[in-house]
Amino acid sequence: MQTILTINGGSSSLKCTLFKAEKDNATPIYQFKLGNILGDPRITLKDGNGDKITPPSIDVSGIDKPERHKKALSTVLEWLAEHTPHLEITAFGHRVVHGGEQYSAPVLINEHVLKQLKTFIPLAPLHQPYNLLLIEACQALAPELPQIACFDTMFHVGQPAVERHYAIPRKFTEEGIHRYGFHGLSYEYIQKSLSHISDKAGKAKTIVCHLGAGASMCATLQGKSIASTMGFTAVDGLPMGSRCGNLDPGVLLYLQRHHHMDTDALEKMIYQESGWLGVSGLSSDMLTLHQANTPQAEEAIDMLAYRIALELGRLSAALGGLEQIVFTGGIGENDADLRERVLNRSQWLGVVFDEKANTNNLQVISTELSKITVRVIPTNEEAMIALHTLDVIDA
Repeated sequence: MQTILTINGGSSSLKCTLFKAEKDNATPIYQFKLGNILGDPRITLKDGNGDKITPPSIDVSGIDKPERHKKALSTVLEWLAEHTPHLEITAFGHRVVHGGEQYSAPVLINEHVLKQLKTFIPLAPLHQPYNLLLIEACQALAPELPQIACFDTMFHVGQPAVERHYAIPRKFTEEGIHRYGFHGLSYEYIQKSLSHISDKAGKAKTIVCHLGAGASMCATLQGKSIASTMGFTAVDGLPMGSRCGNLDPGVLLYLQRHHHMDTDALEKMIYQESGWLGVSGLSSDMLTLHQANTPQAEEAIDMLAYRIALELGRLSAALGGLEQIVFTGGIGENDADLRERVLNRSQWLGVVFDEKANTNNLQVISTELSKITVRVIPTNEEAMIALHTLDVIDA
């Protein structure tokens, strides 16, 4: 039995979960969620049963923004040291968004690995810098503990070349410019959950819809990734909270030539100013859009549903058929309206869903008449990180 702290950081957020981990099982003890780290931080803390308890306070006034993730992590470690002196952390497990060509499995972090991971920052500018910032924070706060990197890209290694490669000069493909796919830790957890339901569910022709502010879809066959919506970077595919998703490259050339937008301006637009935020002109938060009651907010919601339905068709073609759909992620698990929009557009596939089951977010929302089983399954990236970390340190 090992005690592992998983670390999952964003540009202004940090999620840490303390796990007791043993072979094929990770049990949460405490779950920390810190938001708005770069502004006025807020913290929620839950015990292993999911019940809220009084969180520690955090004061970042006078602390430079680049140091605030370290301060947030320090707050978590200090609280754990005070309240769980009987538990000694044995390792840190990190979510790292991009593993590039080099990393197709979890890896023990050293200076060489960290240096290589920094070269992937341009491929995931919203996430990779903060993933690595937290690794460096752990090195400073607890240098004696091993750190394991678990990659969002690794689940998709092994996709067929016809899916993975772009129609560009081969020299660029050989340089590593190809589709990688992301949200792999989530897809891996869902696949594990399906296998626990039944052998048939685990091996079925399945499309998993991971829907949150970052959204993607993945086609799996026999438990393996066959195709996905995200590509070379995590800006591709579905329209997301502030990311544009699939976009004709000619649009970027046009904006560069006729609106005189340089690389930085284009990057900011496609990562931070587009998606639901850009279409609605209001927010990158789906709940806010549902409550807005404006034509632009409605368009943003319906565009997402439409694009999900389109990708169900493409990914079904990659699978040679479809037997199962899984909705997961914060929106996939909780937004019955969006699921209904998607499934109404997917009736041609043979989908028949139960409106009451969908409204209540039940685990199975299809009816017995449906040719395709439709499930709602909560994801748990942190549990996968803990299990991968355990495998590496026990090896």
